[in-house]
Amino acid sequence: MIRRLGTGFRLDQAQNRDEIDDPGRIVGPVADLTHRGKRREGNSGCRLLAGPALLCAALTVASCGNLGKLETAAPTVAAPKPSRVVAQTPASEREHERILASYGGAYDDPKLATLIGKTVDRLVAASDRPEQAYRVTILNSGAVNAFALPTGQLYVTRGLVALASDTSELSSVLSHEMAHVIAKHASIREDQARQAAVVTRVVTDMSNDPDLTALALAKTKLTMASFSRAQEFEADGIGVGIAARARFDPYGAARFLAAMERNAAMKAGKTSLDPRAQDFLSSHPATPERVQNAQASARQYTSPQNAERDRETYLAAIDNLVYGEDPSEGFVRGRRFLHPKLGFTFAAPDTFTLDNTAQAVIGVREGGTQAMRFDVVRVPAEQSLADYLNSGWMEGVDKGSTEDLMINGFPVASASANGDQWQFKVFALRYGSDVYRFIFAAKQRNTESERNARETVNSFRRLTLEEIQAARPLRIKVITVQPGDTVESLSHRMTGVDRPTERFRILNGLDQHAQVKPRDRVKIVVD
Repeated sequence: MIRRLGTGFRLDQAQNRDEIDDPGRIVGPVADLTHRGKRREGNSGCRLLAGPALLCAALTVASCGNLGKLETAAPTVAAPKPSRVVAQTPASEREHERILASYGGAYDDPKLATLIGKTVDRLVAASDRPEQAYRVTILNSGAVNAFALPTGQLYVTRGLVALASDTSELSSVLSHEMAHVIAKHASIREDQARQAAVVTRVVTDMSNDPDLTALALAKTKLTMASFSRAQEFEADGIGVGIAARARFDPYGAARFLAAMERNAAMKAGKTSLDPRAQDFLSSHPATPERVQNAQASARQYTSPQNAERDRETYLAAIDNLVYGEDPSEGFVRGRRFLHPKLGFTFAAPDTFTLDNTAQAVIGVREGGTQAMRFDVVRVPAEQSLADYLNSGWMEGVDKGSTEDLMINGFPVASASANGDQWQFKVFALRYGSDVYRFIFAAKQRNTESERNARETVNSFRRLTLEEIQAARPLRIKVITVQPGDTVESLSHRMTGVDRPTERFRILNGLDQHAQVKPRDRVKIVVD
């Protein structure tokens, strides 16, 4: 997401949220729910090296999560204990604010919040720690993600909610994250993160460039933050048990793990970069073995007649849910990026696929031989763009190649840079008080790569008032299948997305050969 920043465009704005040390506090108009258990009877402006680091820096570092509905009575419970709340400290409040900033803020949807609240209540009552308090925040992000903090603060993105097909699948995600809290996995990881603070201080002392420091720390923090393989399998087993005892279909976990894997594979087919960097699969890999283990865990629970998927109620709750990117932070439509709030747009070359990450807009050419990065940087008004390009933030710049240009009324400077494996063409464009960078990387500099770079920068322009007013988010629309409808015909009604047929199947939990039937309720994406 491109935002106007006062201190430059930082690479550490969307780092791994699983490494957070403290619980969060919900502020503002937030879809936030606090739950306590009910006792049941019986029983989680950088310096760039002229090389592949450009592509690594293009990715956001992941968090804990790429992973519904209720009609029958919940399990019999005893009288509730006095209400508990998730602990809050000044540090936890700061961490919560960073989470909101990294994931587009909170998503306010009372209907969805009610669904999640009821689901969590049932799961807590069925758990071995019904006294544990949980607080749920729905994040305004299209990434498929969920994670938990040690004290019971749970986060789930609207992207994950859109991917789930029923309440039992959503319950599997929530119970998995609750399991990390119950098993104290998050607390163990919290201790590791605190130990990593020593590494942080050492690296900080070694570099005066805070952005380079953030990039250097990313791998260390991600390693420290990830749950171990054993912890993941343990959380799967605990989570399936909680969901089953809450009378949700225990096979929801296996179905959703498979859906996440299919969704990640579809994204991977778009680019050679790892698209799961923002998603649950970064730290919760949905391997075939893990799906099999989830199925094996589910088989331990005889499926009661009232075990619920509750697809109808779930679909009713997510109808009109925002899908994908929030236009207020810029969004991709095909090969064009638009930012209505800041009032500009540009188009990538025909052979490129664009991805709007938390730090930058990333473009990758088919085959991965060319890539581009678009971001915003802090450049003093008195510093010329040419001087900025030659100021040392990027290695290997050929100062003799620097040019001053005017493109669509905007002052621009360009320069070339050489690396061991990549060749770069860099543009700095001043738009009002902001300076935007286009960084193009090619395995081999040739006529095509030069043309692609120049045409992309030349396409940067102001949006018209009509374009700004027409910019609106994509949304999930739930429709009823009519006689004669097919997967193909319904997918053709999808707008604003690539690979619509494959996406339709994944969104609706349909395998490669499954067909829809009249009166089925299905999800499509519309604008």
